[in-house]
Amino acid sequence: MKVAIYCRLSDEDKNKKTEEEDSESIQNQKSMLITYAMEHNWEIHNIYSDDDYTGADRNRPAFKQLLKDAENRKFNIVLCKTQSRFTRELELVEKYIHGLFPVWGIRFVSIVDNADTENKGNKKARQINGLINEWYLEDLSENIKSVFKEKKSQGQHVGSFALYGYKRDPKEKGRIIIDEKAAQVVREVFSLFAQGYGKTYIARTLNERGTPNPTEYKRQQGLNYHPSSPTNSNMWRYSSINAMLVNEMYRGNMVQGKSRNISYKSGKKIHLPKEEWIVVENTHEPIVTMDLWNKVQSMLKDRAKPFDTTGKVGLFTGKVRCLHCGYNLRSMIHYNGKRYLRCESRYFSAKVCIGSMISVDRLEKIVLAELKGLVAKYLQKDFIAQRVQFNNKLDEQKEALQSDIEAYRQKMAICSTGIKTLYLDKTKGLITDDEFIDLSRYFHKDKKLYESFIEDAEEKLIALDDKQQQAGDIYQVIGQYTNIEKLNRDIVLELIDYIEVGHRIEKTKDRPVKIHWNF
Repeated sequence: MKVAIYCRLSDEDKNKKTEEEDSESIQNQKSMLITYAMEHNWEIHNIYSDDDYTGADRNRPAFKQLLKDAENRKFNIVLCKTQSRFTRELELVEKYIHGLFPVWGIRFVSIVDNADTENKGNKKARQINGLINEWYLEDLSENIKSVFKEKKSQGQHVGSFALYGYKRDPKEKGRIIIDEKAAQVVREVFSLFAQGYGKTYIARTLNERGTPNPTEYKRQQGLNYHPSSPTNSNMWRYSSINAMLVNEMYRGNMVQGKSRNISYKSGKKIHLPKEEWIVVENTHEPIVTMDLWNKVQSMLKDRAKPFDTTGKVGLFTGKVRCLHCGYNLRSMIHYNGKRYLRCESRYFSAKVCIGSMISVDRLEKIVLAELKGLVAKYLQKDFIAQRVQFNNKLDEQKEALQSDIEAYRQKMAICSTGIKTLYLDKTKGLITDDEFIDLSRYFHKDKKLYESFIEDAEEKLIALDDKQQQAGDIYQVIGQYTNIEKLNRDIVLELIDYIEVGHRIEKTKDRPVKIHWNF
């Protein structure tokens, strides 16, 4: 019989202090499981180990590899210390331990909680363990959020990785100290910008010198860092220089809480508005002096007006992107004296982007022409009547969905209360294990069903909100532009989300322009 040993260690385990509590360490898990396998004369196929991963993380690398090898029938047994080391989610317990593993001919064994799929009599115990672990995850998630929020408000660093230029203090948890090698690059970036060098020039200089950017530097330090956008992640770019120059962490302020997870079961994050960030001043040693910081911020404020010399913000500032690489087009003055917008990605390094460029005058004419066509369309009487009727129907649909969501939430609360009451009755001996499983199964099934109903209804509600936002007040907004002949900054901000400009087509000499309107 071939056995696959699976071990997992999370941050919670690492924080344990005493020898008695240290039994969860990876080494101790391996030792226990290897000894158990040898006692049963099982041949060890492989030891799969995930360090610093929670039991709710479905993307654990060793866990995913184990499942892949299991599907390919490379072993007969999966051996863990406890069922929760394998997963804390009841859904995965049912899917793999009780579902796919038997199909693949694989036996699941966990030593401490005596789970063994070869023993048909303890399936109910495994299901109860799954329920308890599910509740544990839900409660743990809320507790962790509260603890982290409190630590952030006290100015403690709670991230897995320190900001480029800093490193986690090995002597004091929650504190960051300067990483001098990276800090020298940070000071150079601030200094070059203060001397009048542009962000693109600074990025190109660092790339030509071979200076690793923050992502590559973390990799070179042996950190298991995975960037959210891996494309060209080893290059310095305009955006990375810009982000560095405005980051208050470099002046000694702790800035955290910029995003949050949608739920404890999802790794997806949503970005929070700046007013919701948690900022604590003077928590760590600054890399740049206050004089240099203030000078750079003043220059950044002035450079936010790049299109003319009158002090006004440019017509399309921050609104035009390259169709090919997605980066914002920058302002430049051509030899003929005209103002152009140009993608500078190809200037960071060779073969990054084919580039795109368009004159401000030409882009304004294109936007005006399309706007006039939209005005003519939206102000047709028949079209207006249809949109008003459409809006009214959306309101009715939204009210019905909100009513459904509230009803489903009440039913979910009843299910949760029912399951917990049954569990308490079981622990008191009022009902048997079999009765608990039979009775709680229906509650759990209904709760999952209501969760899916709510998720579906919320998605529909978001879609309706998007539609209504597009249609709402469009008539009043667009009606004032019936005789428009010239754009201004306010009109651009109000009507345009962003514009994409592509490289000139050789045959036609046209430049692709795609306008994304706010309506």
